[in-house]
Amino acid sequence: MSIQTVTTTPFAGQLPGTSGLRKKVTVFQQPHYLENFVQALFDVLHGDAPATGQTLVLGGDGRFHNRTAVQTILKMAAARGYAQVLVGQGGILSTPATSAVIRRRGANGGIILSASHNPGGPDGDFGIKYNATNGGPAPEKLTQAIHERTQTLTQYRLSNAADIPLDTLGTHTMDGMAIEVIDPVADHAAVLRELFDFDAIRRLFASGFRLRYDAMWAVGGPYAKAIIEGELGAPAGTVVHAEPKEDFGGLHPDPNPAYADDLIAHLMGPDAPDMGAASDGDADRNMILGRRFIVSPSDSLAVLAAHATQVPGYAKGLAGVARSMPTSTAVDRVAKALGIACYETPTGWKFFGNLLDAGQITLCGEESYGTGSDHVREKDGLWAVLFWLNLVAVTGQSVEQLVRGLWSAHGRCVYSRHDYDGIPTEQANALMAELRAKLAALGGSTVAGQPIAWADDFSYTDPVDGSVSQKQGVRVVLQDSSRVVFRLSGTGTEGATLRVYLERHEPDAARQDIPAQEALAPLVALAEAVARIRHHTGMDAPSVMT
Repeated sequence: MSIQTVTTTPFAGQLPGTSGLRKKVTVFQQPHYLENFVQALFDVLHGDAPATGQTLVLGGDGRFHNRTAVQTILKMAAARGYAQVLVGQGGILSTPATSAVIRRRGANGGIILSASHNPGGPDGDFGIKYNATNGGPAPEKLTQAIHERTQTLTQYRLSNAADIPLDTLGTHTMDGMAIEVIDPVADHAAVLRELFDFDAIRRLFASGFRLRYDAMWAVGGPYAKAIIEGELGAPAGTVVHAEPKEDFGGLHPDPNPAYADDLIAHLMGPDAPDMGAASDGDADRNMILGRRFIVSPSDSLAVLAAHATQVPGYAKGLAGVARSMPTSTAVDRVAKALGIACYETPTGWKFFGNLLDAGQITLCGEESYGTGSDHVREKDGLWAVLFWLNLVAVTGQSVEQLVRGLWSAHGRCVYSRHDYDGIPTEQANALMAELRAKLAALGGSTVAGQPIAWADDFSYTDPVDGSVSQKQGVRVVLQDSSRVVFRLSGTGTEGATLRVYLERHEPDAARQDIPAQEALAPLVALAEAVARIRHHTGMDAPSVMT
């Protein structure tokens, strides 16, 4: 075995977004493409020095190209001089599990291979991101430095050693680097046991409580099977679509009403179970349902915050909470009642990391079906499901009752997100540029019959390190505090996705069951009038409404 040096040239566009570098599989399959990015990452992390004494965690969501990429990265890590790599069995590690392994094992960082909720397979998507020593996503200054390095790279180094067997637990050596194939579930499960009352949840299942957990043929399946069925005693078959598949069974592994239609059908049917749940491609997102009742992610975060002290891991109370700017203000109202701080951050879990590390928040969440806490530095789909199960077990209330209790105490934040997918990037940028040019004139005006109080382009100053993030989304706020938010997403692989977020607070219990799209129709009309979506995109309706 020996270390090879390979000559290469830069690829344009290797700029990580909010959750790493995501492209089509065919892009990553180009010779040198993955290697260039990994070499740039190692160069930024270590400069000209070897990674002597350092431990790297490695794994992914099992999508197509995952195994090939794992073997390549192992060989590059050996060439870089890492002391040890901890790799998940079968190349598998969910995103929250990777964070748990980094933190529990004292690793120096980790590489996650995933495009999260995006489709997989040979014609699908692939992604790579780096998580730092705290277990959380790399900060913007690091991802920007990686991109800059990709543009000047002329060579990369890797071992010419044979591939290692990934499917059997054990240890191996590659050019002096130790490789341990680890149980992908063990560390994450250990963290979760410390937080939740597993005995109470066991009693809940023993009482006949029925859950349907849809793992969407993705990486969450092995974790949910091991913990929910294996440790908590849920009946076999509680976790469905549990085997990770390289193409996610040809489905879109995004846990929302648009894509989790099988789960929706079961929960809306005549023999519906008591609770439904789903996780996404890399198991960091979640969807929660009651019997014939869908829970919005914004309400889910608020319910968890309101009842957190009833769960062992949070019995001492919450230091504070945080939400991404587009997420509804439901948790703000809970935080005010609890007398704790609530932070509004840009979209991207990395922004929660500083607040978590500084001890300023305990729970956090995004409207895009992601919630989490200070137990790891990622959102965590299984954690959210266990939290809900724990609450149902100790309160004796159903999922629907817990949400309606939130509405009764704080009013309902009627909420929806409209996605316009696959917009040519130039057209999407033109829409946002035109919208930003209107901001100064919108405050105090009336558009589509709606009186606007103020409008801005959200800017965030991190209260921990003072860093500033600008142009994080356009907010249009009405006099009654209703909001329309416009933002271009950074999680897709083709074109641009315009996300339009709509929120109206409804304190009147008699009006809280009006269908969301009906209640939000005036805001939809406002969004079209302000942003001229149809004109810029040529689209008459959103691609997806959640």
